[in-house]
This record gives sequence, structure tokens and C-alpha cells, in this order.
Amino acid sequence: MKIQRKIIKIDEELCNGCGQCVPDCAEGSLQIIDGKARLVADKLCDGLGACLGSCPTGALQIIEREAEEFDEEAVEHFLAAKAKEPQPTPPLLGGGCPSARLQTLQPMSPCQAANVPGLQSGSALSHWPVQIRLIPAAAPFLENCDLLVAADCTAVAYAGLQKDFLAGRVVMMGCPKFDDQQLYVDRFTEIFRTRTIKSLTILIMEVPCCHSMLQIIRQAYDAVKPTLPVRQVVISTRGEIKGESAW
Repeated sequence: MKIQRKIIKIDEELCNGCGQCVPDCAEGSLQIIDGKARLVADKLCDGLGACLGSCPTGALQIIEREAEEFDEEAVEHFLAAKAKEPQPTPPLLGGGCPSARLQTLQPMSPCQAANVPGLQSGSALSHWPVQIRLIPAAAPFLENCDLLVAADCTAVAYAGLQKDFLAGRVVMMGCPKFDDQQLYVDRFTEIFRTRTIKSLTILIMEVPCCHSMLQIIRQAYDAVKPTLPVRQVVISTRGEIKGESAW
């Protein structure tokens, strides 16, 4: 019998077939078919969304629609049958990348760094991945964070980026010239709408193409109007802070 209930929805345009959601679905209701994540059957999905945080592209969401009731007995039979099947190592389909799996890291302390040969200071990075297009709004490390959005080139132009900007912040990096700007707008809009962000720092280069990052974030910001302080910093090609302002 079909009822109105919560269930997973997969955006095929965003799904890259990486398969990271499959092991996080305890019911086995998600599989990679023809290079995309697919829902095997409505009755196998409990609608709780345990798989959301593992999707690097934000292709998964929980919606409410008419669907078959969740059937625990059907899940048991399905998993039992699946366990008897041979389990080959799945290929990387559609450009999927295992290194895009969400990870929360423990920043290295100065004392720890001192014990690593050749390492002069500890990394302040607290999570992985760092690219805007690979971090879904559902990433757990985004909740209640101080967010740093940095243009890719700032990492090599400004020598003190880790100490002056990254420490204590969650970072999202990207290039507004070469990446999909609309994807950026949609991603930040969803983040501002669904997550609590304590503060936002935007780090860009002085070159003209980099300023479109400000326009992207401003568009997402204006769509949601979150209550948070925003600081924007411009780095020169010589690696100096050229200017900064607040919204």
C-alpha cells in the first residue's frame, strides 16, 4: 500500500556514480546501476537519510512523496539474498573518486608536528574534502562552524594562510573562473539555508576573475539572508593583504 512519507531522492545530474552512499545505507536500498545511484525499491528505504552525509556532490536529499510503506521484513530477505551473492570490487564510475569521502580530521598540534621529520608546523586542516563542488550542504563539519571560502590561488600566494585564516575554520576552496558558478551559487544557498554558520571569511586574489567569487556568495547570501558576520579579504599576487572589508 502506498502512503505519503519521507523517502530518498537522487538527482541524476549531480550523481557521479562514486558509490559512497551505498555502504552507508544499512537497508541496502541504494545500488550503482548504469553509472548512477539508484533506489532499488521504495519499500527498502526507511527515509531516515543516513546516506546523505556520504554524498560528495549533494545528489541525495530526503523528500516527502507517495511511496510503498517501509517493510523491515522485505529488507531482511533482501539483505539475506544479497549476502549470498559474490561481491566484486566495484569500479569507479562516472568520475567517482574515493578520496572525496567526507572526513573529520584532528588538526595537528605543534608538539605532534615536531615529531614528524621535515614538517615545520602542524596542519590546521580539520576536514576533507576541501573543494566547494565536493562538499555537500549535509557535511557534518559545516554545522555551527566558522567558514572560510578561499579561492584556490590564495593557498600558494599567501604564505600565512594556515595560521592567519585556516586555523579554527572549515574551508571550502574553488576557482570561480574554471568551475561551475551556478553549482557554487546553489551549494552556498543550500548551506546558508540548512546549516548554522557562525561567521564567514572570503579570501580572494586581486585579479578580476577572482572577484566573481564575491558575486556568487553575495547571490546566495541575498537569497537566504542569514544572520552572520562576513569578512572579505583580497590578496595581492605578491602575497600581501591588499584590502579587507565587512558586510
